[in-house]
Amino acid sequence: MDDAQPRRYGRAVFLATLGGGLSSLWWAKAAWNSISGTVSPVAGDIVPLLPTQGWRIYTISGHMPTFDPAAWRLTVGGRVEKPLALSYGELRDLPRVEQISTFHCVTGWTVKNVHWAGVRMHDVLGQAGPHPQAHALQFVSAEEPYVDYLTTKQASLHDVMLAYEMDGKPLSRAHGAPVRLVIPEMYGYKNVKWLKAINVVDQVGVGYWEQYGYDNDAWVGRSNGYQS
Repeated sequence: MDDAQPRRYGRAVFLATLGGGLSSLWWAKAAWNSISGTVSPVAGDIVPLLPTQGWRIYTISGHMPTFDPAAWRLTVGGRVEKPLALSYGELRDLPRVEQISTFHCVTGWTVKNVHWAGVRMHDVLGQAGPHPQAHALQFVSAEEPYVDYLTTKQASLHDVMLAYEMDGKPLSRAHGAPVRLVIPEMYGYKNVKWLKAINVVDQVGVGYWEQYGYDNDAWVGRSNGYQS
């Protein structure tokens, strides 16, 4: 297989096709494949898998990661004084917070009044001791090669959390079990699911969707071609 780099496509074309095609629950896989080659080299892998209660569940790899509570660890590393490896129980022992917020997908759909429960970023990072000259966080999904980034300022927003419950129940596999990033002010592609690692880094890098032209700062209504 050639090691050619994926071609970049105009974001307006990509979003228009996703918004029209993926928001429809009745697209057959064959029909989606017929257009995917002209949209993006990865478009064929993000057809919705599980539409339910307004959600569209996507995967870039063709499958969703599994979760073993006994073996899973959330690692916190990079530019820190004390690297961590938190078990699921240790994560849930941190101060619990709850919030209700709206989830926005960049393809155009929204789910209102999502009830999240989890922990704030500072309660996780505080144990690791980030270096003061490091100004960004890398979030690594168990769904390889999905990664994304936030600045430390963005990660400290009042409603950013690491969520392990949704609507009163532990996160399901489809929604990112055992823990996912939630940042309501940014579009869903920044809300990394199946989280397995947080790395403190000097500056923001290029996330999975950003390499295909999406904005690094995914502010709802103010990025990716949208105007508030």
